Amino acid sequence: MTFKRIFLILLITSTYSAFAQKDGYWDKERATTKEVLVSAGDRLVVKTEDLPVGTTEIVYRITLLDKNQQMANSLVSLLKAIPDPYGIGQGSAGAVFLMSKISGDDQCTYSLFTSNETAKKYVSDGKIDSACYSQSEPVSKDAKRISLDKNSCLKENTKTIWFGFESKNWFLTQKIVLEVVPWVDTKLNRGWNQDNKNEIISLCKTSTMAQKMANSDDFCVCILDKIMKEYRYAEFQKLLAVEKTKVYKDFGNACYKDADISKNVYNDLRNQIATLIKQQKYNEAIQKLNIIINDGKATALDYSSIGYCYILTKQYAKALKFLQEGEKLDDTELLVKLNLAHVYLVSNNYSDAKTIYKKYQDQNVTDSLSWKDKTKSDFVLFEKAGLPSKDFEKILKLFN
Repeated sequence: MTFKRIFLILLITSTYSAFAQKDGYWDKERATTKEVLVSAGDRLVVKTEDLPVGTTEIVYRITLLDKNQQMANSLVSLLKAIPDPYGIGQGSAGAVFLMSKISGDDQCTYSLFTSNETAKKYVSDGKIDSACYSQSEPVSKDAKRISLDKNSCLKENTKTIWFGFESKNWFLTQKIVLEVVPWVDTKLNRGWNQDNKNEIISLCKTSTMAQKMANSDDFCVCILDKIMKEYRYAEFQKLLAVEKTKVYKDFGNACYKDADISKNVYNDLRNQIATLIKQQKYNEAIQKLNIIINDGKATALDYSSIGYCYILTKQYAKALKFLQEGEKLDDTELLVKLNLAHVYLVSNNYSDAKTIYKKYQDQNVTDSLSWKDKTKSDFVLFEKAGLPSKDFEKILKLFN
């Protein structure tokens, strides 16, 4: 073997390795290899073996042989040297590499169909208007790679392909060898195509957990990923309805606890709560605040908010209970302190209320809102809500 030839082989091998980016395999077990005889001028159809789930590409080779000729190398054996379909797609060199080293003098045209009906019609009338691909120039051999996900006719869920051949030999019967090898995407082989994924996402969006979120996309994708990892699509479809419900619930709980998703969920809830309080829909705000508290995700500010809502709905005992819980979480949170003062005041505990109001009167409850201004605006709202207001003026005079 000459140095140039060795160098060329190494170059081809390294090029294929460098561009081997697709995660999958050539399925030699379900490859099609068929020899057929076609009478002079006749047409016939050859059906491939069923393509495996997850087939995204096919490579086929057509070789016309004289009567006593035999194939030198099978297509499957040649594809062992190519890691993935990318290598074949680099231009004519890839196709030439797959070509049979021999062929006869006979020629044929051929077309590809996706149904038995269109294939039979082709045999009957020779028309190729329903073909997914046609080779109209007569050839003695041909090899091509077809990407199913890029072909508007041949799609990822195509199960079988029919090859229609028309002999261009005027006198003698010709022998045609058809070889088809599918490339199977490892992930898609589990049966999860776009439609199947959308089915899971749509069901997730209607779940109770998803309804809590302003945007449940990340949550539902998390559930989808866990289901796809655990089950093939066919396996998942065989589960009973109650089993599917449990799967959704278990994976939903796991995703709900994910730090990033959980953070977004509760931030969404807090935004909804702030809007409800501004709209004076306090009972609805309380329901959402209870979700955060019951899930163990509440901050001192969440306890302050629910205490505030309970004050405005005149549920003072509940307000006191939650505000004291908030105080335990953060004894420096002045919004909790202010609402504690409020609940003492409206429930006739003026002495405890006065102590708190005076203690923090010169501080800010937020970076831009003073204790005094917040107290004044709260008293205006409390009066409109019909809360006991006989001591409001007395407290305001303490600030002068």
